[in-house]
Amino acid sequence: MQLKRLKRLPKLKTHKGAAARFRITRTGKVLRMKGQAGHMRRKKPSRVKRQYSGTLTASPADVPRIKRLLGK
Repeated sequence: MQLKRLKRLPKLKTHKGAAARFRITRTGKVLRMKGQAGHMRRKKPSRVKRQYSGTLTASPADVPRIKRLLGK
């Protein structure tokens, strides 16, 4: 008897740039940080810097692409 060889797809590697920017919750939502917070912090008022903190859910149109980059 000859064993059939299963054709397997190669494993998908995680996109490290996406992994640093996005997080997937247990319920499957994709969280992202707000933009514009990474430079010129000394000029910005504290109120603005506080607005940049925290996370938001990613746009529903972007979720499938982000999950594919993360290998989920």
